[in-house]
Amino acid sequence: MSSNYFVNIIVIALSSSLISNVVLSQFLGLCPFLGVSKKVKTAAGMGGALIFVITLSSLVAGLIYKFILLPLHLDYLKTIVFILIIAALVQFVEFFLKKYIKSLYQALGVYLPLITTNCAVLGVAINNVNLKYDIFTGVVNGFATSFGFAISIIILAGIREKMEYNNIPKYMKGMPIVLVTAGLMAIAFCGFAGLI
Repeated sequence: MSSNYFVNIIVIALSSSLISNVVLSQFLGLCPFLGVSKKVKTAAGMGGALIFVITLSSLVAGLIYKFILLPLHLDYLKTIVFILIIAALVQFVEFFLKKYIKSLYQALGVYLPLITTNCAVLGVAINNVNLKYDIFTGVVNGFATSFGFAISIIILAGIREKMEYNNIPKYMKGMPIVLVTAGLMAIAFCGFAGLI
């Protein structure tokens, strides 16, 4: 493998995690981003669950697409197959958390099964195929994208925890101030575009 390949991998990783952040620039996965970001602990748990699901689904979806769907000329079924892969991985995460980390399972509540329908997870799998990434590059893209999501949700949760002690005008309390904060975060993340 050439050094150009590894430079490309680093550029994809930085771009996916910071510059083209899945939440703050592509606006995918906003439901758990806004819903689970009240506490840092639950935000970190959701970020970890998404890192696991997106990274593993990128690997499995890439393998199934390359070795089953393409050779059999069934690539038009990719969306359905990817949704099934994601649903199976989310069920695995749900069973694991329910058995071993009950407090996090209860804190995530309804947002954990919603990972199945999270458009960020499906978006990464479809982007990997549409951009014709090889399997390793797709896994790196999946990990970097989910890591960027985890960074974003943890930062927002930290800010929201601090905002509880601030004197916020009555009409801005709750979701309005959260949306303004998310907007300011999106503007701040635009600054990473100067890195590449």
